[in-house]
Amino acid sequence: MTKTTKSSLNLRTKFGDWWEGANAAQRTIFRVVLIGLFFALPMLNNPIIDTPETSFDSVLFYPLIMFSLMAVGLNVVVGKSGILDLGYVAFFAIGAYTQAVFSNRTSLNFWETLPFAMGFAMLAGVILGLPALRLRGDYLAIITLGFGEIVRIVAVNTEAIGGSSGLTDIEGPTAIFGMEFTVNDPRPYYWLTLTMLLLVIWGVIRLSHRKPGRAWEAIREDEDVAEFMGVATLKYKLWAFIIGGAVGGLAGAVYASQIRSIQPELFTLNLSIMILACVVFGGMGNIWGVIVGAVILGYIPEKLRFLSDYRIVFFGLLMVVMMNIRPNGLLPRQKREKFQEKSK
Repeated sequence: MTKTTKSSLNLRTKFGDWWEGANAAQRTIFRVVLIGLFFALPMLNNPIIDTPETSFDSVLFYPLIMFSLMAVGLNVVVGKSGILDLGYVAFFAIGAYTQAVFSNRTSLNFWETLPFAMGFAMLAGVILGLPALRLRGDYLAIITLGFGEIVRIVAVNTEAIGGSSGLTDIEGPTAIFGMEFTVNDPRPYYWLTLTMLLLVIWGVIRLSHRKPGRAWEAIREDEDVAEFMGVATLKYKLWAFIIGGAVGGLAGAVYASQIRSIQPELFTLNLSIMILACVVFGGMGNIWGVIVGAVILGYIPEKLRFLSDYRIVFFGLLMVVMMNIRPNGLLPRQKREKFQEKSK
């Protein structure tokens, strides 16, 4: 075991020991302080955390917080259930286009459209999942990859939703608690998306400790054994797709309302790969690791923009090195780490 792995394990062990010994009040104070720090991040703009070409406020919303939200949704599919999904961008696109179409052609505002964006993305999860989830491994990965491309190509060739030019004049959310949502100020969108992320994390954690979470873990470890033990594997894999799709649709709707115009080129395979990289890099199945991975992989390319095209080379080398040092991610699932520690 490497020194990096041992130090990470020791740090997590010390924090775990403190957390186990802390009372309810101490845990609550820790959560409140941590959440307060995240909400205060837009106020901490300085040359150290700023980026060369884009304000830190903008980077906080996209890609940092948006990558985190999508990575948590994809983690339900990939990390919790063990299903390789290469077309997650499709749900993101469906949510964005739903928000754009309803904004242009109905009198519904953002808050009224949001359930439709999530609902259509969930429906897409059902349509994709019912036939695809009967397959496994590479075959399933290829189907999800194809689904992501189908959604993009349909958007390019459908003039009713803007075709290759996309849609413009998308309305942002109406003011809430006196907070105005404007194109030039990404901070309200960051706070809105952070609130949504916290709610999604809460929901996923609750599910993980209940029957769906146990079923997902069994499917991830060995689907045949899980089915033999009476787990309705197709049902729970479909639920993973539905929940992941809902989070992707939610992210897409918020993103479209902030940039106010969308084109099919925004929803390519590259984005799916990037979100999948956040999940793998952070630690599949560990919701906190996934968020750390999304923040790091979202921020580093923005910080290195002064290197122009060479930043992609540096970014790729960083990924190669880190995945060799930490093949299970920065913060792997705790059970996996314990097993590895014993095996050493």
